[in-house]
Amino acid sequence: MLCCYKRLFLTHLKMESVKPLEVTPSKKLARGFAKVLHLRALIGIAQVDSLKNAENLKDDGNMDKTTMNWTLSTEDEELQEKIATEALLAKIFASTSTVKAAYAQLQLAQSPYDPDGIQSADQVVVSELKHLSELKQCYLKKQFDPSPETAILAAESKELQSVIKTYEIMGKKLESQARLKESETMFLREKLEEAIRQNKLIEKRLNQSGQLSMLNNVHITGLSPSHFITVLRHAVRSVRNFVRLVVDEMRSSSWDIDAAVGAIENDVVYWIEDHKCYAIESFVCKEMFDSFHFPNFSLPNESIPDKNKQQQMFFARFNEMKSMKAKEFLAEKPRSSFAKFCRVKYLKLVHPKMESSFFGNLSQRSLLNAGGFPETAFFTSFAEMAKRVWLLHCLAFSFDPHASIFQVEKGCRFSDVYMESVNDEMFLNSDQTVELEPHVAFTVVPGFRIGKTVLQCQVYLSQHQTKDCIEVYAHWVYECIKM
Repeated sequence: MLCCYKRLFLTHLKMESVKPLEVTPSKKLARGFAKVLHLRALIGIAQVDSLKNAENLKDDGNMDKTTMNWTLSTEDEELQEKIATEALLAKIFASTSTVKAAYAQLQLAQSPYDPDGIQSADQVVVSELKHLSELKQCYLKKQFDPSPETAILAAESKELQSVIKTYEIMGKKLESQARLKESETMFLREKLEEAIRQNKLIEKRLNQSGQLSMLNNVHITGLSPSHFITVLRHAVRSVRNFVRLVVDEMRSSSWDIDAAVGAIENDVVYWIEDHKCYAIESFVCKEMFDSFHFPNFSLPNESIPDKNKQQQMFFARFNEMKSMKAKEFLAEKPRSSFAKFCRVKYLKLVHPKMESSFFGNLSQRSLLNAGGFPETAFFTSFAEMAKRVWLLHCLAFSFDPHASIFQVEKGCRFSDVYMESVNDEMFLNSDQTVELEPHVAFTVVPGFRIGKTVLQCQVYLSQHQTKDCIEVYAHWVYECIKM
Protein backbone atom coordinates (compact mmCIF):
# COMPACT_ATOMS: atom_id res chain seq x y z
CA MET A 1 0.00 0.00 0.00
CA LEU A 2 2.79 2.41 0.85
CA CYS A 3 4.29 1.95 -2.57
CA CYS A 4 0.97 2.72 -4.19
CA TYR A 5 0.59 5.87 -2.16
CA LYS A 6 4.10 6.97 -3.16
CA ARG A 7 3.32 6.37 -6.81
CA LEU A 8 0.16 8.42 -6.60
CA PHE A 9 2.03 11.19 -4.83
CA LEU A 10 4.82 11.22 -7.42
CA THR A 11 2.33 11.19 -10.27
CA HIS A 12 0.59 14.14 -8.74
CA LEU A 13 3.90 15.99 -8.50
CA LYS A 14 4.69 15.28 -12.12
CA MET A 15 1.35 16.52 -13.23
CA GLU A 16 1.94 19.76 -11.37
CA SER A 17 5.44 20.16 -12.85
CA VAL A 18 4.00 20.12 -16.30
CA LYS A 19 2.04 23.31 -15.67
CA PRO A 20 3.72 26.48 -17.04
CA LEU A 21 4.44 28.16 -13.69
CA GLU A 22 7.33 30.16 -12.59
CA VAL A 23 10.21 28.34 -10.93
CA THR A 24 10.78 29.64 -7.47
CA PRO A 25 13.35 28.53 -4.90
CA SER A 26 10.68 26.85 -2.90
CA LYS A 27 9.65 25.04 -5.95
CA LYS A 28 13.25 24.03 -6.60
CA LEU A 29 13.38 22.61 -3.10
CA ALA A 30 10.20 20.70 -3.67
CA ARG A 31 11.54 19.27 -6.87
CA GLY A 32 14.72 18.09 -5.15
CA PHE A 33 12.71 16.55 -2.38
CA ALA A 34 10.55 14.80 -4.94
CA LYS A 35 13.57 13.39 -6.73
CA VAL A 36 14.90 12.03 -3.47
CA LEU A 37 11.56 10.47 -2.67
CA HIS A 38 11.28 9.04 -6.16
CA LEU A 39 14.71 7.46 -5.87
CA ARG A 40 13.92 5.99 -2.48
CA ALA A 41 10.61 4.74 -3.87
CA LEU A 42 12.37 2.96 -6.68
CA ILE A 43 14.80 1.38 -4.25
CA GLY A 44 11.90 0.30 -1.99
CA ILE A 45 10.01 -1.24 -4.92
CA ALA A 46 13.01 -3.30 -5.90
CA GLN A 47 13.42 -4.53 -2.36
CA VAL A 48 9.73 -5.42 -2.12
CA ASP A 49 9.85 -7.33 -5.41
CA SER A 50 12.89 -9.30 -4.30
CA LEU A 51 11.19 -10.13 -1.02
CA LYS A 52 8.08 -11.26 -2.86
CA ASN A 53 10.11 -13.50 -5.14
CA ALA A 54 11.81 -15.04 -2.12
CA GLU A 55 8.49 -15.54 -0.44
CA ASN A 56 7.06 -17.06 -3.61
CA LEU A 57 9.94 -19.55 -3.80
CA LYS A 58 9.45 -20.40 -0.18
CA ASP A 59 5.71 -20.85 -0.73
CA ASP A 60 6.36 -23.15 -3.71
CA GLY A 61 8.59 -25.36 -1.57
CA ASN A 62 5.98 -25.48 1.16
CA MET A 63 3.35 -26.33 -1.42
CA ASP A 64 5.35 -29.31 -2.73
CA LYS A 65 5.77 -30.60 0.80
CA THR A 66 2.05 -30.17 1.45
CA THR A 67 1.13 -31.96 -1.75
CA MET A 68 3.46 -34.82 -0.89
CA ASN A 69 2.07 -35.04 2.62
CA TRP A 70 -1.47 -34.98 1.23
CA THR A 71 -0.64 -37.78 -1.25
CA LEU A 72 0.88 -39.95 1.47
CA SER A 73 -2.11 -39.30 3.67
CA THR A 74 -4.49 -40.36 0.86
CA GLU A 75 -2.60 -43.61 0.25
CA ASP A 76 -2.65 -44.41 3.95
CA GLU A 77 -6.36 -43.84 4.05
CA GLU A 78 -6.93 -46.09 1.03
CA LEU A 79 -4.76 -48.82 2.58
CA GLN A 80 -6.60 -48.56 5.89
CA GLU A 81 -9.94 -48.71 4.07
CA LYS A 82 -8.80 -51.75 2.08
CA ILE A 83 -7.71 -53.57 5.24
CA ALA A 84 -10.95 -52.65 6.94
CA THR A 85 -12.91 -54.00 3.94
CA GLU A 86 -10.90 -57.23 4.03
CA ALA A 87 -11.72 -57.57 7.71
CA LEU A 88 -15.39 -57.10 6.94
CA LEU A 89 -15.27 -59.72 4.21
CA ALA A 90 -13.42 -62.14 6.51
CA LYS A 91 -16.19 -61.70 9.08
CA ILE A 92 -18.81 -62.37 6.41
CA PHE A 93 -17.08 -65.57 5.25
CA ALA A 94 -16.63 -66.71 8.83
CA SER A 95 -20.32 -66.18 9.58
CA THR A 96 -21.29 -67.95 6.36
CA SER A 97 -19.12 -70.96 7.27
CA THR A 98 -20.71 -71.00 10.72
CA VAL A 99 -24.18 -71.01 9.16
CA LYS A 100 -23.12 -73.85 6.87
CA ALA A 101 -21.80 -75.88 9.81
CA ALA A 102 -24.99 -75.21 11.80
CA TYR A 103 -27.13 -76.29 8.84
CA ALA A 104 -25.12 -79.50 8.54
CA GLN A 105 -25.65 -80.08 12.24
CA LEU A 106 -29.37 -79.44 11.73
CA GLN A 107 -29.52 -82.05 8.98
CA LEU A 108 -27.61 -84.58 11.06
CA ALA A 109 -29.99 -84.07 13.99
CA GLN A 110 -32.99 -84.96 11.82
CA SER A 111 -32.16 -88.67 11.65
CA PRO A 112 -32.04 -89.99 14.24
CA TYR A 113 -34.22 -87.27 15.69
CA ASP A 114 -32.31 -85.10 18.19
CA PRO A 115 -34.44 -82.17 19.48
CA ASP A 116 -31.59 -80.62 21.50
CA GLY A 117 -29.28 -80.74 18.51
CA ILE A 118 -31.94 -79.17 16.29
CA GLN A 119 -32.58 -76.35 18.78
CA SER A 120 -28.87 -75.64 19.22
CA ALA A 121 -28.23 -75.54 15.48
CA ASP A 122 -31.28 -73.32 14.97
CA GLN A 123 -30.01 -70.82 17.53
CA VAL A 124 -26.62 -70.68 15.86
CA VAL A 125 -28.20 -70.05 12.46
CA VAL A 126 -30.41 -67.23 13.82
CA SER A 127 -27.48 -65.64 15.67
CA GLU A 128 -25.22 -65.69 12.63
CA LEU A 129 -27.94 -64.28 10.38
CA LYS A 130 -28.34 -61.37 12.80
CA HIS A 131 -24.58 -60.91 12.78
CA LEU A 132 -24.59 -60.80 8.97
CA SER A 133 -27.31 -58.14 9.08
CA GLU A 134 -25.18 -56.08 11.48
CA LEU A 135 -22.19 -56.39 9.17
CA LYS A 136 -24.34 -55.12 6.33
CA GLN A 137 -25.30 -52.03 8.32
CA CYS A 138 -21.67 -51.42 9.25
CA TYR A 139 -20.70 -51.48 5.60
CA LEU A 140 -23.46 -49.10 4.59
CA LYS A 141 -22.57 -46.68 7.40
CA LYS A 142 -18.81 -47.05 6.83
CA GLN A 143 -18.34 -48.23 10.39
CA PHE A 144 -15.25 -50.39 10.14
CA ASP A 145 -13.38 -52.27 12.81
CA PRO A 146 -10.73 -50.13 14.53
CA SER A 147 -8.32 -53.10 14.62
CA PRO A 148 -8.76 -54.76 11.22
CA GLU A 149 -5.65 -56.97 11.42
CA THR A 150 -6.85 -58.56 14.64
CA ALA A 151 -10.37 -58.87 13.23
CA ILE A 152 -9.06 -60.69 10.15
CA LEU A 153 -7.16 -63.22 12.25
CA ALA A 154 -10.16 -63.79 14.49
CA ALA A 155 -12.48 -64.23 11.50
CA GLU A 156 -10.10 -66.68 9.82
CA SER A 157 -9.86 -68.68 13.03
CA LYS A 158 -13.65 -68.75 13.31
CA GLU A 159 -13.99 -69.82 9.68
CA LEU A 160 -11.49 -72.66 10.10
CA GLN A 161 -13.30 -73.88 13.20
CA SER A 162 -16.58 -73.88 11.29
CA VAL A 163 -15.01 -75.77 8.37
CA ILE A 164 -13.56 -78.35 10.77
CA LYS A 165 -16.94 -78.74 12.42
CA THR A 166 -18.59 -79.17 9.03
CA TYR A 167 -16.14 -81.93 8.10
CA GLU A 168 -16.68 -83.62 11.44
CA ILE A 169 -20.43 -83.58 10.87
CA MET A 170 -19.96 -84.92 7.35
CA GLY A 171 -17.73 -87.66 8.76
CA LYS A 172 -20.41 -88.64 11.26
CA LYS A 173 -23.00 -88.64 8.49
CA LEU A 174 -20.85 -90.83 6.27
CA GLU A 175 -20.20 -93.21 9.17
CA SER A 176 -23.94 -93.44 9.75
CA GLN A 177 -24.53 -94.10 6.05
CA ALA A 178 -21.76 -96.71 6.07
CA ARG A 179 -23.37 -98.48 9.02
CA LEU A 180 -26.70 -98.36 7.23
CA LYS A 181 -25.14 -99.79 4.07
CA GLU A 182 -23.47 -102.53 6.12
CA SER A 183 -26.79 -103.49 7.65
CA GLU A 184 -28.41 -103.45 4.20
CA THR A 185 -25.56 -105.57 2.87
CA MET A 186 -25.99 -108.07 5.69
CA PHE A 187 -29.73 -108.17 5.04
CA LEU A 188 -29.23 -108.67 1.30
CA ARG A 189 -26.56 -111.30 1.96
CA GLU A 190 -29.00 -113.19 4.15
CA LYS A 191 -31.65 -112.90 1.46
CA LEU A 192 -29.15 -114.15 -1.11
CA GLU A 193 -28.22 -117.11 1.05
CA GLU A 194 -31.88 -117.86 1.57
CA ALA A 195 -32.51 -117.56 -2.18
CA ILE A 196 -29.57 -119.89 -2.86
CA ARG A 197 -30.96 -122.42 -0.40
CA GLN A 198 -34.38 -122.18 -1.96
CA ASN A 199 -32.87 -122.47 -5.42
CA LYS A 200 -30.97 -125.57 -4.40
CA LEU A 201 -34.14 -127.09 -2.99
CA ILE A 202 -35.99 -126.28 -6.20
CA GLU A 203 -33.17 -127.69 -8.30
CA LYS A 204 -33.13 -130.76 -6.14
CA ARG A 205 -36.85 -131.25 -6.60
CA LEU A 206 -36.57 -130.59 -10.31
CA ASN A 207 -33.71 -133.03 -10.63
CA GLN A 208 -35.68 -135.73 -8.87
CA SER A 209 -37.62 -138.17 -10.98
CA GLY A 210 -40.79 -137.23 -9.22
CA GLN A 211 -41.00 -134.25 -11.55
CA LEU A 212 -41.73 -136.74 -14.34
CA SER A 213 -44.75 -138.03 -12.47
CA MET A 214 -46.92 -136.43 -15.12
CA LEU A 215 -45.83 -139.31 -17.37
CA ASN A 216 -46.77 -142.01 -14.86
CA ASN A 217 -50.19 -142.73 -16.29
CA VAL A 218 -49.35 -141.94 -19.91
CA HIS A 219 -49.79 -144.78 -22.37
CA ILE A 220 -47.42 -145.15 -25.26
CA THR A 221 -50.19 -144.23 -27.66
CA GLY A 222 -50.80 -140.99 -25.75
CA LEU A 223 -47.28 -139.65 -26.08
CA SER A 224 -47.07 -136.09 -27.44
CA PRO A 225 -44.29 -133.60 -28.17
CA SER A 226 -45.12 -131.80 -24.89
CA HIS A 227 -43.96 -134.89 -22.97
CA PHE A 228 -40.71 -134.90 -24.90
CA ILE A 229 -40.23 -131.14 -24.27
CA THR A 230 -40.61 -131.72 -20.52
CA VAL A 231 -37.93 -134.41 -20.47
CA LEU A 232 -35.69 -132.31 -22.74
CA ARG A 233 -35.86 -129.36 -20.37
CA HIS A 234 -34.85 -131.60 -17.47
CA ALA A 235 -31.94 -132.93 -19.52
CA VAL A 236 -30.71 -129.45 -20.50
CA ARG A 237 -31.01 -128.29 -16.88
CA SER A 238 -28.92 -131.22 -15.65
CA VAL A 239 -26.32 -130.52 -18.36
CA ARG A 240 -26.00 -126.92 -17.20
CA ASN A 241 -25.70 -128.00 -13.57
CA PHE A 242 -22.82 -130.26 -14.52
CA VAL A 243 -21.20 -127.54 -16.63
CA ARG A 244 -21.41 -125.16 -13.68
CA LEU A 245 -19.67 -127.77 -11.53
CA VAL A 246 -16.94 -128.26 -14.15
CA VAL A 247 -16.31 -124.50 -14.40
CA ASP A 248 -16.07 -124.23 -10.61
CA GLU A 249 -13.53 -127.06 -10.57
CA MET A 250 -11.56 -125.34 -13.32
CA ARG A 251 -11.38 -122.13 -11.34
CA SER A 252 -10.44 -123.97 -8.15
CA SER A 253 -7.66 -125.74 -10.06
CA SER A 254 -6.42 -122.46 -11.60
CA TRP A 255 -7.24 -123.49 -15.14
CA ASP A 256 -6.84 -121.09 -18.03
CA ILE A 257 -10.50 -121.04 -19.00
CA ASP A 258 -9.83 -118.89 -22.07
CA ALA A 259 -7.41 -121.49 -23.41
CA ALA A 260 -9.87 -124.31 -22.66
CA VAL A 261 -12.70 -122.47 -24.40
CA GLY A 262 -10.45 -121.63 -27.33
CA ALA A 263 -9.60 -125.31 -27.75
CA ILE A 264 -13.33 -126.14 -27.95
CA GLU A 265 -14.45 -123.29 -30.24
CA ASN A 266 -11.83 -121.08 -31.85
CA ASP A 267 -12.27 -117.74 -33.61
CA VAL A 268 -15.37 -116.84 -31.59
CA VAL A 269 -15.82 -113.38 -30.10
CA TYR A 270 -17.91 -113.58 -26.91
CA TRP A 271 -20.08 -110.65 -25.95
CA ILE A 272 -19.41 -111.03 -22.23
CA GLU A 273 -17.08 -113.20 -20.15
CA ASP A 274 -19.84 -115.45 -18.80
CA HIS A 275 -20.82 -116.48 -22.32
CA LYS A 276 -17.70 -118.64 -22.52
CA CYS A 277 -19.59 -121.21 -20.47
CA TYR A 278 -21.73 -121.83 -23.54
CA ALA A 279 -18.70 -123.28 -25.32
CA ILE A 280 -18.18 -125.76 -22.48
CA GLU A 281 -21.88 -126.59 -22.54
CA SER A 282 -21.65 -127.14 -26.28
CA PHE A 283 -18.77 -129.58 -25.77
CA VAL A 284 -20.66 -131.52 -23.07
CA CYS A 285 -23.77 -131.76 -25.25
CA LYS A 286 -21.76 -132.95 -28.24
CA GLU A 287 -20.25 -135.78 -26.21
CA MET A 288 -23.45 -136.72 -24.37
CA PHE A 289 -25.71 -136.62 -27.46
CA ASP A 290 -23.17 -138.28 -29.76
CA SER A 291 -24.82 -141.29 -31.48
CA PHE A 292 -28.20 -140.26 -30.07
CA HIS A 293 -29.83 -141.25 -33.37
CA PHE A 294 -28.72 -144.88 -32.95
CA PRO A 295 -31.05 -147.14 -30.95
CA ASN A 296 -28.16 -148.62 -28.97
CA PHE A 297 -26.30 -145.28 -28.62
CA SER A 298 -23.39 -147.02 -30.40
CA LEU A 299 -22.42 -148.70 -27.14
CA PRO A 300 -19.90 -151.55 -27.55
CA ASN A 301 -21.32 -155.05 -27.38
CA GLU A 302 -24.84 -153.66 -27.19
CA SER A 303 -27.28 -155.35 -29.56
CA ILE A 304 -29.93 -153.48 -31.47
CA PRO A 305 -33.42 -154.67 -30.56
CA ASP A 306 -35.93 -155.81 -33.13
CA LYS A 307 -37.64 -152.87 -34.86
CA ASN A 308 -41.06 -154.31 -34.11
CA LYS A 309 -40.27 -154.33 -30.40
CA GLN A 310 -38.15 -151.17 -30.16
CA GLN A 311 -40.99 -148.81 -29.30
CA GLN A 312 -42.34 -150.93 -26.47
CA MET A 313 -38.90 -151.77 -25.13
CA PHE A 314 -37.69 -148.17 -24.95
CA PHE A 315 -40.91 -146.98 -23.35
CA ALA A 316 -40.56 -149.73 -20.75
CA ARG A 317 -36.97 -148.62 -20.04
CA PHE A 318 -38.20 -145.07 -19.65
CA ASN A 319 -40.91 -146.02 -17.14
CA GLU A 320 -38.51 -148.26 -15.22
CA MET A 321 -35.87 -145.60 -14.69
CA LYS A 322 -37.78 -142.31 -14.49
CA SER A 323 -38.73 -142.73 -10.83
CA MET A 324 -35.27 -143.76 -9.61
CA LYS A 325 -32.09 -141.86 -8.84
CA ALA A 326 -29.10 -142.58 -11.02
CA LYS A 327 -26.96 -143.84 -8.12
CA GLU A 328 -29.69 -146.20 -6.96
CA PHE A 329 -30.17 -147.60 -10.44
CA LEU A 330 -26.42 -148.08 -10.93
CA ALA A 331 -26.16 -149.81 -7.55
CA GLU A 332 -29.00 -152.20 -8.43
CA LYS A 333 -27.97 -152.84 -12.03
CA PRO A 334 -24.22 -152.22 -12.44
CA ARG A 335 -24.15 -154.20 -15.71
CA SER A 336 -27.17 -152.62 -17.37
CA SER A 337 -27.12 -150.69 -20.62
CA PHE A 338 -27.37 -147.45 -18.68
CA ALA A 339 -24.37 -148.42 -16.51
CA LYS A 340 -22.39 -149.11 -19.69
CA PHE A 341 -23.58 -145.76 -21.08
CA CYS A 342 -22.32 -143.93 -17.97
CA ARG A 343 -18.89 -145.57 -18.17
CA VAL A 344 -18.42 -144.84 -21.86
CA LYS A 345 -19.59 -141.23 -21.67
CA TYR A 346 -17.58 -140.38 -18.54
CA LEU A 347 -14.34 -141.79 -19.94
CA LYS A 348 -14.93 -139.89 -23.17
CA LEU A 349 -16.09 -136.60 -21.63
CA VAL A 350 -13.68 -136.31 -18.69
CA HIS A 351 -10.09 -136.36 -19.94
CA PRO A 352 -7.49 -138.02 -17.67
CA LYS A 353 -5.59 -134.74 -17.35
CA MET A 354 -8.80 -132.98 -16.32
CA GLU A 355 -9.59 -135.58 -13.67
CA SER A 356 -6.03 -135.52 -12.36
CA SER A 357 -6.09 -131.71 -12.22
CA PHE A 358 -9.44 -131.62 -10.42
CA PHE A 359 -8.88 -134.40 -7.87
CA GLY A 360 -5.14 -135.00 -7.87
CA ASN A 361 -5.50 -138.63 -9.01
CA LEU A 362 -7.31 -140.96 -11.44
CA SER A 363 -9.14 -143.01 -8.83
CA GLN A 364 -12.59 -142.37 -10.31
CA ARG A 365 -11.42 -143.44 -13.73
CA SER A 366 -9.77 -146.53 -12.33
CA LEU A 367 -12.91 -147.47 -10.39
CA LEU A 368 -15.07 -147.13 -13.50
CA ASN A 369 -12.70 -149.31 -15.52
CA ALA A 370 -12.89 -151.89 -12.74
CA GLY A 371 -16.70 -152.01 -12.98
CA GLY A 372 -17.52 -149.79 -9.99
CA PHE A 373 -18.97 -146.33 -9.61
CA PRO A 374 -17.48 -143.46 -7.60
CA GLU A 375 -19.36 -141.96 -4.68
CA THR A 376 -18.09 -138.41 -5.31
CA ALA A 377 -20.32 -135.38 -5.82
CA PHE A 378 -18.72 -134.85 -9.22
CA PHE A 379 -19.68 -138.27 -10.51
CA THR A 380 -23.12 -138.04 -8.90
CA SER A 381 -23.80 -134.86 -10.88
CA PHE A 382 -22.52 -136.55 -14.04
CA ALA A 383 -24.69 -139.60 -13.42
CA GLU A 384 -27.84 -137.48 -13.02
CA MET A 385 -27.03 -135.72 -16.29
CA ALA A 386 -26.40 -139.06 -18.02
CA LYS A 387 -29.73 -140.35 -16.69
CA ARG A 388 -31.64 -137.38 -18.16
CA VAL A 389 -30.01 -137.86 -21.54
CA TRP A 390 -30.68 -141.61 -21.37
CA LEU A 391 -34.37 -141.02 -20.54
CA LEU A 392 -34.65 -138.55 -23.43
CA HIS A 393 -33.14 -141.16 -25.74
CA CYS A 394 -35.58 -143.80 -24.52
CA LEU A 395 -38.52 -141.45 -25.01
CA ALA A 396 -37.32 -140.42 -28.48
CA PHE A 397 -37.47 -144.05 -29.64
CA SER A 398 -40.87 -144.49 -27.99
CA PHE A 399 -42.45 -142.32 -30.68
CA ASP A 400 -43.57 -143.59 -34.04
CA PRO A 401 -41.78 -142.43 -36.09
CA HIS A 402 -38.78 -141.89 -33.84
CA ALA A 403 -37.79 -138.41 -32.80
CA SER A 404 -34.82 -137.13 -34.75
CA ILE A 405 -31.95 -134.85 -33.69
CA PHE A 406 -30.13 -132.11 -35.58
CA GLN A 407 -27.56 -129.37 -35.16
CA VAL A 408 -26.53 -126.34 -37.23
CA GLU A 409 -23.13 -125.80 -38.80
CA LYS A 410 -20.93 -122.87 -37.90
CA GLY A 411 -21.45 -119.82 -40.10
CA CYS A 412 -25.05 -120.55 -41.05
CA ARG A 413 -27.45 -117.65 -41.19
CA PHE A 414 -29.77 -117.52 -38.20
CA SER A 415 -33.34 -118.74 -38.69
CA ASP A 416 -35.88 -118.70 -35.89
CA VAL A 417 -37.65 -121.68 -37.48
CA TYR A 418 -34.90 -124.12 -36.53
CA MET A 419 -32.93 -122.12 -33.97
CA GLU A 420 -33.22 -120.39 -30.65
CA SER A 421 -30.45 -118.00 -29.69
CA VAL A 422 -28.95 -118.01 -26.20
CA ASN A 423 -27.61 -114.47 -26.71
CA ASP A 424 -30.14 -112.79 -29.03
CA GLU A 425 -30.54 -109.89 -26.58
CA MET A 426 -27.11 -108.70 -27.67
CA PHE A 427 -28.42 -108.11 -31.16
CA LEU A 428 -31.71 -106.67 -30.04
CA ASN A 429 -29.89 -103.99 -28.03
CA SER A 430 -27.62 -102.88 -30.84
CA ASP A 431 -28.14 -101.42 -34.30
CA GLN A 432 -27.19 -104.15 -36.74
CA THR A 433 -27.09 -103.66 -40.49
CA VAL A 434 -27.89 -106.27 -43.10
CA GLU A 435 -24.19 -106.84 -43.73
CA LEU A 436 -23.68 -107.74 -40.06
CA GLU A 437 -26.73 -109.94 -39.53
CA PRO A 438 -26.14 -112.63 -36.88
CA HIS A 439 -24.62 -115.93 -37.87
CA VAL A 440 -24.21 -119.12 -35.91
CA ALA A 441 -20.92 -119.40 -34.01
CA PHE A 442 -21.70 -122.88 -32.67
CA THR A 443 -24.59 -125.08 -31.57
CA VAL A 444 -25.04 -125.20 -27.80
CA VAL A 445 -27.93 -127.68 -27.46
CA PRO A 446 -29.13 -129.81 -30.38
CA GLY A 447 -32.64 -129.55 -31.78
CA PHE A 448 -35.22 -132.28 -32.33
CA ARG A 449 -38.06 -133.09 -34.63
CA ILE A 450 -41.06 -135.18 -33.69
CA GLY A 451 -43.25 -135.75 -36.71
CA LYS A 452 -44.03 -132.27 -37.97
CA THR A 453 -43.04 -130.56 -34.72
CA VAL A 454 -39.63 -128.91 -34.64
CA LEU A 455 -37.95 -128.24 -31.33
CA GLN A 456 -35.40 -125.51 -32.00
CA CYS A 457 -31.76 -126.07 -31.30
CA GLN A 458 -30.00 -123.52 -29.10
CA VAL A 459 -27.15 -121.65 -30.79
CA TYR A 460 -24.64 -118.96 -29.91
CA LEU A 461 -24.71 -116.09 -32.39
CA SER A 462 -21.88 -113.98 -33.69
CA GLN A 463 -21.82 -110.98 -35.99
CA HIS A 464 -18.78 -112.31 -37.83
CA GLN A 465 -19.71 -113.77 -41.21
CA THR A 466 -17.88 -116.96 -42.00
CA LYS A 467 -20.13 -118.16 -44.80
CA ASP A 468 -22.19 -116.08 -47.20
CA CYS A 469 -25.67 -116.94 -48.40
CA ILE A 470 -25.89 -120.26 -46.58
CA GLU A 471 -29.37 -121.51 -45.94
CA VAL A 472 -30.16 -123.04 -42.57
CA TYR A 473 -30.48 -126.75 -42.80
CA ALA A 474 -30.98 -129.75 -40.53
CA HIS A 475 -29.70 -133.28 -40.62
CA TRP A 476 -32.32 -135.81 -39.68
CA VAL A 477 -31.89 -139.16 -38.06
CA TYR A 478 -32.39 -141.29 -41.11
CA GLU A 479 -29.88 -139.19 -43.02
CA CYS A 480 -27.20 -140.40 -40.59
CA ILE A 481 -26.43 -137.20 -38.69
CA LYS A 482 -23.16 -137.06 -36.85
CA MET A 483 -23.06 -134.95 -33.74
